Amino acid sequence: MPATASELPARVLERLDQMAAEFERLGSQLEDPAIVVNHHKVRELSIKKSALEPVVSAFRQWKYLTGEATDLRQTIASGKDPEFAELAKLELPNLESRAAALLEQVKSQLVTTEDRKVGSVMLELRAGTGGDEAALWARDLLDIYSKYAAKKGWQFEVMDLVPESDAGGIRSAIVNVRGDGVWSELAFEAGVHSVKRVPATEAAGRVHTSTATVATLPEAEDVDVKIDWANEVEEFATRAQGPGGQNVNKVETAWQIHHKPTGIIIKMMEAKSQQQNRERARRLLMARLHEAERQRQHKERSAARKDQIGSGDRSEKIRTYRYKDNIVADERLPGEYSLRDIVTGDLAGLMRDLMAQETARRLAEL
Repeated sequence: MPATASELPARVLERLDQMAAEFERLGSQLEDPAIVVNHHKVRELSIKKSALEPVVSAFRQWKYLTGEATDLRQTIASGKDPEFAELAKLELPNLESRAAALLEQVKSQLVTTEDRKVGSVMLELRAGTGGDEAALWARDLLDIYSKYAAKKGWQFEVMDLVPESDAGGIRSAIVNVRGDGVWSELAFEAGVHSVKRVPATEAAGRVHTSTATVATLPEAEDVDVKIDWANEVEEFATRAQGPGGQNVNKVETAWQIHHKPTGIIIKMMEAKSQQQNRERARRLLMARLHEAERQRQHKERSAARKDQIGSGDRSEKIRTYRYKDNIVADERLPGEYSLRDIVTGDLAGLMRDLMAQETARRLAEL
């Protein structure tokens, strides 16, 4: 177990030093009078600083302990003061043990810090196979995430929602979730969620299987995505539409965006004002383009690795919810979880296990 800087990979030490410098820079920015008055910027910088604080604090403490251990070794090796050398021999194992334990903590925090710096995500939910029951399941998933966000103290804003009027479910929804650790946890939700239960409309009591898909997109900052709004984007106001395509109002409050280079089309109509829908559509476009670039870079780095957690692959089934057995089974984990807990928004145990598994995988790659 490495306890000294010389035994750590140079790239790891370099990254830790960069994080410490970034932590100091963020602290200085948060004291800047020009930034203090911008509450949105303060929140953004505070989340990043909070994400860095544990690893930077542990890294500094580890450096202090390793420095103390080096001094003790030099005292022992010099032989100038035999009495002090004996004391140093007694103290050194304890100091090395504390430094080694702290180093493991630093490494674990190192591989998760970048995720914790993302304080805003877009969740996209869509009803999959299963007709009306799939729409009801998509609505239930939305409720689960809403309850979990409330437990975590996260902001939960429904940006767009298309209802399925016949059954009371939803065809799709786009939600912005903000707060500390949102990407670290909600990134695991990307994929296909399968439910096995007896639909309310099933007279014979037969169990049906339905699905809903979830995509999780880290919301990009302006500097992350470059868009030529004048030449690459067509956007215009339009009327909001309900199920079946009928216009639900006579005023053009909805906003549609077409990103010509990628073919992405986004329409926002949940907000009552055209300006709000325009702002939401632009944010979602930036998040989708940011995620596309993240996926491209990820595939380049990990072309041979197909089982990456949090890849955002919508075609992959990640979890099954079995109502008859009161069980939730995640494809990536060996255990099972209480359905009753999950549907009430208690995802803490599931998220903890997923994060522990992913942290171990990343540590193995250091």
